[in-house]
Amino acid sequence: MVSKKSTLLLVKHRAKTYYERWMEKEGVPVIDAFAVTDVQKVTMGPWRRLGCQGAYLQLRGLEGITGLYVGKIEPGRMTEPERHLYEKVIYIVAGEGVAEIQQRDRVPQSICWQAGSLFSPPLNTLHRLINFSREPAVFLALTTAPMVLDHFHNEQFVFHSNFSFNERYDGETNYFEAGNERYLAADNRQGVWETNFISDVRQVRVDAQEEKGEGISIAQFEISNNTLIGQLAQWPVGRYHKAQRIDGGAVLIALRSQGYTLLWPSELGTRPYENGYGGQVERVNWMPGSVFSPPSRWFYQHFNTAAEPALQLALRCGSQKFPVGGSVSAIRTGLYTSIKQGAARIDYEDEDPEIRRQYQAALEKKGITPDMIQAVAVNDD
Repeated sequence: MVSKKSTLLLVKHRAKTYYERWMEKEGVPVIDAFAVTDVQKVTMGPWRRLGCQGAYLQLRGLEGITGLYVGKIEPGRMTEPERHLYEKVIYIVAGEGVAEIQQRDRVPQSICWQAGSLFSPPLNTLHRLINFSREPAVFLALTTAPMVLDHFHNEQFVFHSNFSFNERYDGETNYFEAGNERYLAADNRQGVWETNFISDVRQVRVDAQEEKGEGISIAQFEISNNTLIGQLAQWPVGRYHKAQRIDGGAVLIALRSQGYTLLWPSELGTRPYENGYGGQVERVNWMPGSVFSPPSRWFYQHFNTAAEPALQLALRCGSQKFPVGGSVSAIRTGLYTSIKQGAARIDYEDEDPEIRRQYQAALEKKGITPDMIQAVAVNDD
């Protein structure tokens, strides 16, 4: 006779990721949010590891691909030196000072930064920020720390490796000078600028790319041989972007003007209001200093409602030189082409009519005349 024994199945909840647990140990606030209206007003706490005030911003669309934090350095103070095996791009929100960067066994280099500066300490270089101004300096940092820490789950290895990535940076004296290399990417017609330092991204030249909307200008830049890149988008008064969808991990920072962004899951269709899902459309109001992150496979669409051209900075994975799977997938599925061709962008004539009605009403409240009469979709090659 065969004995029958019952088997007890234990139910376990998903463990927190190593990155999530690591953030909690850092001892600074972790802010879970869809968006942050003003990063300079975020509640921060003393950050022992970095030697400044700070907070992690766990925006919904980061999705364990990238990590974001905000830091504040008091006048005359500096951050603790650090090195790590993940990439990091720093954007200066306010203040001025110096960044010291050193490759192992090379002479340290210094770069002067101010509000609007953008740079990236090359992978695993020793670096710190020094505030020389009389006011607190505030900075944002986007990193690939979640993927690296989740993969190795070993802080000693990630933060204390002595390996030098000399193919990325070997102490060249002109490394952090503004680059002159600009080219057109063949796969998406995107203008690309190779530079390892930008003194003020708000003054960067942007090039017309009307596939995303009439009057839209864009500049993409490769920095420090990273997989992380930056992209600027500018559009005129009284106009808005076409809706599109991308993979997660991107952070959008408003630099100029005011407006709002609509976001909705692609499962709701290209016309969410018409389909009866208007209540599920998220609206993010933004102004200079606002940050947010569109979730994967969500449509999002930017609207300028002020009397000056809008300018936004996007930081994300998507290098032309060193592409990763997600960015390659986005290009292959048609990030820059219409959804009518099975891709990722909604042209104006295909969008929900309620979207333009809402925009015109928002402009009317501010006494701004819409400039969308001649805005029609641009046919792709």
